[in-house]
Amino acid sequence: MTEEFEINFQQHSIITQATKQIPGFKNILEQLKKHMINNGTSSSTFKNYLRHIAAISMHFNKRPDTITQFEIDEYLYYLKQKNKTPSLSYFKFTVYGLSYMFRALKLKRKHSKLPSIKHTNRLPVVLSIKEVMQLLNVRMMEKHRLLISLLYECGMRCKEVRLLEVRDIDFDRMTIHIRHGKGNRERIVPMGKSLSHQLKKYIEKQSNPKWVFNTRGSQKIDLDSGGDFDRRYSQKGVQWAVQQAVKRAGIHKRVSVHTLRHTYATHLLESGVNIVQIQKWLGHVNIQATLIYLHVSDYGKYEKLSLLDHLYEKRGLNTQGSD
Repeated sequence: MTEEFEINFQQHSIITQATKQIPGFKNILEQLKKHMINNGTSSSTFKNYLRHIAAISMHFNKRPDTITQFEIDEYLYYLKQKNKTPSLSYFKFTVYGLSYMFRALKLKRKHSKLPSIKHTNRLPVVLSIKEVMQLLNVRMMEKHRLLISLLYECGMRCKEVRLLEVRDIDFDRMTIHIRHGKGNRERIVPMGKSLSHQLKKYIEKQSNPKWVFNTRGSQKIDLDSGGDFDRRYSQKGVQWAVQQAVKRAGIHKRVSVHTLRHTYATHLLESGVNIVQIQKWLGHVNIQATLIYLHVSDYGKYEKLSLLDHLYEKRGLNTQGSD
């Protein structure tokens, strides 16, 4: 676990600059690292928060825990004015990063004065079955097809598929043990015959692999590239494989790696799987996170529930309206 939080600084990263230029920044970093490991926070969250903490620290050229309330307000105002859409995301994670730091360092007075972030309930983008078929049928490397198949068939997150080990696959029970879920929660998900066949065929070609995708190198966070491992299967590597397939398939929706997880949940729901079971397979702690898929399930099958259509049919009228 602690290996995932080891930092592989790159020469020009914002965190490297803060560590070199701001006295005491490295000590703050180590305190946050211990706190996050003890509380089961993911390494990706640690990386994200640390970037934003380093950015505000560099902006004022001082240790982040000594930044005043006035300076925080000024910096957040600057982020809001800088760029409308991108800065909103940057603004949000700056607030989250500062909030976590103040709580970890027991600076409750500063924490209480941070602005609250309003959550927008955007509906997830979901692919149709036809689009999933298009995606899997484009020309691509075998390992990329398997990667996309796992994301869709098992609803895996990006990190989960990258950390999947051969020992986690039970071909007899037709299940996959996901050990590195959000908040380090584990779960077991089923897999079908076609995925089982693909995995067996792929693994047999490898030379005694530990990881399904033969990841090599030390488990260190690369704070600039976004990957925990070598660049072939870094987070950006997985994103690239999915984006290339989407482009070749001619799909124009805004598709990300997580879109396949949304699609997995929605298609299960449309197939009649109980929402509570879907919650377990997704690894959601709260059922509310799973209920969002009720809003994006296929409304086409409920056409007969149209009140006007039902009324017109009862009266024998043309549903297209009269000329």
